[in-house]
Amino acid sequence: MRRRFKVLLEWNEEGGGYTVTVPALPGRVTEGDTREEALENAKEAIECILEGMQLDGEPIPAGDVLIEEVEVAV
Repeated sequence: MRRRFKVLLEWNEEGGGYTVTVPALPGRVTEGDTREEALENAKEAIECILEGMQLDGEPIPAGDVLIEEVEVAV
């Protein structure tokens, strides 16, 4: 079964590259030097996480979670 997961890409101003988080999988973070590398690393990380969860008998997230994106001006 294929699932879709939203990922959040954040540019790292200090060291360059991107940090990637997956809201449906809290606490899971990966990164990459380029946008493409970061997204490929995210895909591999999600696959490994789901495989581990399945082996451990943990419930597998359905995929996307409800996310509300809001900008806050300061």
